[in-house]
Amino acid sequence: MTITENIISLFTETRKRTETLCKPLELEDYTIQPTLDVSPPKWHLGHTTWFFEEFILKHHKPGYRLFHKDFAFAFNSYYEGVGTRIVRSARGNMSRPSVAKVYDYRHYVTNELKELLQKDISEEVEKLLLMGIHHEKQHQELLMTDIKYILGNNPFQPKYNDSFDECTIENHTREWITMEEGIYEIGHKNPTEFHYDNEVNRHKVYLHDYLISNKLVTNREYLDFIEAGGYKDFNFWHMEGWEWVKETQPNHPMYWHNVDGTWHHYTLKGLMPLDMDGPVKHISYYEAFAYAQWSGHRLPTEFEWEAANSHFEWGQRWEWTESSYLPYPGYKKEAGAIGEYNGKFMVNQKVLRGGSVATSPKHTRATYRNFFHPQLRWQYTGIRLAK
Repeated sequence: MTITENIISLFTETRKRTETLCKPLELEDYTIQPTLDVSPPKWHLGHTTWFFEEFILKHHKPGYRLFHKDFAFAFNSYYEGVGTRIVRSARGNMSRPSVAKVYDYRHYVTNELKELLQKDISEEVEKLLLMGIHHEKQHQELLMTDIKYILGNNPFQPKYNDSFDECTIENHTREWITMEEGIYEIGHKNPTEFHYDNEVNRHKVYLHDYLISNKLVTNREYLDFIEAGGYKDFNFWHMEGWEWVKETQPNHPMYWHNVDGTWHHYTLKGLMPLDMDGPVKHISYYEAFAYAQWSGHRLPTEFEWEAANSHFEWGQRWEWTESSYLPYPGYKKEAGAIGEYNGKFMVNQKVLRGGSVATSPKHTRATYRNFFHPQLRWQYTGIRLAK
């Protein structure tokens, strides 16, 4: 089959955007790994390139020559089926390959893939290409949040640039959307549009009557929780969440700083006064649950969120839900290493819905199921209440 110009264009703009996101960085920023969950920008550049090389070029481009025999070991993330890799915690130890060499790698693979796409390709290759594109879009968001963590934990808290706006405000009045009890269909329904395997099969769920907020919880509302002693009262927390509080002593969302009695927060524009009307961000599931308990509400399930999503605006924060990340009925992971993409993470994680200010264009959708461990909060995570 002949690949469409739209897909080639999507591939090209995705590859360029990743590099554009890195332009504000200093060379020294590329290799920092301040914590286990944060990967160095250089690693993201290499890993997203390795994905195309490993799953498409090696197997589908006749005569393809690897850029470097050791790059698979350096840039594989978690794919057990395609060989050994460095441990995640050691990604920041790689002073070599150099940043320049990784960019050479990117350009080599991009050009090789463009050459392949000039010829007829199979349906399998097109499917892998789309997955690779959206895989890179996922890493673009991770790149932005990892850069924020790297810069935000620098003692000088340098800004990334002056244009990335993460302090959005929902100006509408809070209202409670009424959802009637009944049977709702959940899951991706258009097989011709790109989606991940964890979004299908489409199936029916029964939901009781519920109300869901048309607006995210704001910084001002979350500050009320803090000032009311929310981090000091175990009654609002899961046992595991309370142990997390005692161990890490968070006391406020990530990146908040009390400067001379005034709350500030670190943003990609630098340290700024906290905008009280902006949606709260960078909180864990534990904190989201505790806030909901304190406020007399709860978090929606992912099914309640999906059933109601057309009635409110979303996309500013990844929204924690009360749902565990589990397979849909009839879920079957694909054979081979590609089957490791989603299925093997379906344990001990919570589903988030929506998207965030850092989510790449043309990537998210109402059926998208993001997932993270409940203690993590370096993503742009927020709270929508239900009752």
